[in-house]
Amino acid sequence: MFKCLPAVLSLALLSATATAATFKIDTAHSSVGFSVKHMMVSTARGQFTKVDGSVVYDAANVAASSVNVTIEAASIDTANDKRDEHLRSADFFDVEKHPTITFKSKSVAGTAGALKVTGDLTMHGVTKEVVLDVEGPTDAIKSPWGMMVRGAAATTTVNRKDFGLTWNKALEAGGIAVGEEVKIQLDLELIEEPTTPPAPPAPPASGGGKNG
Repeated sequence: MFKCLPAVLSLALLSATATAATFKIDTAHSSVGFSVKHMMVSTARGQFTKVDGSVVYDAANVAASSVNVTIEAASIDTANDKRDEHLRSADFFDVEKHPTITFKSKSVAGTAGALKVTGDLTMHGVTKEVVLDVEGPTDAIKSPWGMMVRGAAATTTVNRKDFGLTWNKALEAGGIAVGEEVKIQLDLELIEEPTTPPAPPAPPASGGGKNG
């Protein structure tokens, strides 16, 4: 009976860790969008096209999950080249000094489909705590290339002035050219990374003593 104990313990360990999985963000199928008021009357939209990072998701214990996202600031795209260059300049993101925008989670709460991820958002050299409202992750499906994938969407709202993005222009009729409140939307496709199961414990040494 005791000879089976190592195998039983190994199976228990595998079962306990089976619910946690690590996912890599699929950069080709993920984006970070944003929207902000323009001249107080319309909404200007854009996105960052280069996003990378990883997600650890534990369906049985969401508090053990984590999110790390890195965005290339220079990948900003608002469908207007002149405006994009201005946004990359020292007036806004100053991408030469601050090439990346990062989010690192500190806690995850809620249930699958309605998670709240609290973490540090670092942008323009300033770090502030924000909360992401997450829809997902979806159930895992197998892609045509044999990979297990999930999807997730997250939203939050920040004040750009909190991150030192203070450029603006007063309008003759009153008001400002660029709103301060920015809505952020992350749309992520996640590829599950293969895991290597822990090696089973070595079998106990057999007795080799001589009988008296």
